[in-house]
Amino acid sequence: MTSLHGAAERLSRMIQVATVSAEIAERGLAPFEEFVELLEELYPNVHRRLDRERITELGLLFHWRGADDTLDPVVLMAHYDVVPVDATDAWTHPPFDGRVADGFVYGRGALDDKGPLLVILEAVESLLTEGFVPARDVYLSFGGNEETFGDAARTIAETFSARGITPWLVLDEGGAVVDAPLPFVRGEAAMVGVAEKGPMTLQLSARGDGGHASAPPSLTAITRVARAVARLTPDTFTASTPAGVSRMLERFVPRTRGPARLLYRILASRPGLTARLFARMGGEPAAMVRTTVAATMLEGGIAANVLPSRASATVNLRIALGESVASTVARVRRRIADRSVQVDVIDGEDPSPESSTENEQFAMIADAVRISHPGARTVPYVMMAATDARHFHRFAPAVYRFAPLAMSAELRATIHGVDERVAVDELERGTRFHRALLERLPSRHRA
Repeated sequence: MTSLHGAAERLSRMIQVATVSAEIAERGLAPFEEFVELLEELYPNVHRRLDRERITELGLLFHWRGADDTLDPVVLMAHYDVVPVDATDAWTHPPFDGRVADGFVYGRGALDDKGPLLVILEAVESLLTEGFVPARDVYLSFGGNEETFGDAARTIAETFSARGITPWLVLDEGGAVVDAPLPFVRGEAAMVGVAEKGPMTLQLSARGDGGHASAPPSLTAITRVARAVARLTPDTFTASTPAGVSRMLERFVPRTRGPARLLYRILASRPGLTARLFARMGGEPAAMVRTTVAATMLEGGIAANVLPSRASATVNLRIALGESVASTVARVRRRIADRSVQVDVIDGEDPSPESSTENEQFAMIADAVRISHPGARTVPYVMMAATDARHFHRFAPAVYRFAPLAMSAELRATIHGVDERVAVDELERGTRFHRALLERLPSRHRA
């Protein structure tokens, strides 16, 4: 069951089932039911020995009973839906063929998130085959609509809360094992997300007099919205360094040399300086230290020569730690400074709190990394994207985000992109990580 070739073939079959959650309205739920049936075929021990519960149409919750059910359980998470594929993109191999070639498994979902889901199941199936019983209960939580911000994982988390179950550890997708993660940093790092920014979507809209475009007023609905979008520049929000970023920089110090070591030591101890420097760098460094804002859709008008009576823009924000939905909306309104532009929250969630790096849970993750990827140093960071794990942080004290697979910068760029693929060797290493984690669960209550 745990052979490299077998794992790659099983992932291939998973990829061939096109579980595109954004296309449920057109495709229906048939692909998702097919995927659930495929899991039953591929992992018979998991389905024989673990209790499976369907929560919503797309949520799967497996319960593996441990040796001591009085201990708080562990929750391992993943999602089995994928994002759509642009038919005009030129893939080396068709995105839903699951082709195994050149040491990789190609296809949509190979990295996000069927590969990480597979290594969880590979580990559990192999341990069950050996007669292993975990020290405490283990739950496998798999959602089928993470990519569309669906309710499967949220309902699963609410089920835990309603049943009075507080997980000792929650581990979902997120960071990965990366090489040279920041400038001047040598070697591999296992980037473990200790928190994540809050996702939010706003709609900016304005109304104006419609009519013929030959005699426009000075401010139309479209120009009001365009001006509002233009005012939401990258420096709309103040930069501030989360504790997780400072801890990340501190752990990178031993992996640097010469002046770079001094620089990282200074940045780790001076969060204000880090915030200013990262904000000036732009891109991912800036996104680590402040709320980001990006207009993603514009709408208005019915004809080339007609002034629209209404125009709107959709704006995506990722709320930085220390801020909230309410404070972010207030800041947007102040920055736009136009009462004629209506600001509506389409959806939004506050950022998560930061989980500790000084507890047994984080140490266990680091221990498992040393077994699966011996050369990698385990480092905390703050995730800029949203994961299903955010639904647990309201009541679970130790929530982390890490997929135990090595991903180069080139491979990470294929997530949601072209030629998404995972190295076949990494499937074995990812399985080794989860086996190590499960085999080392503590068998007693600890502070």
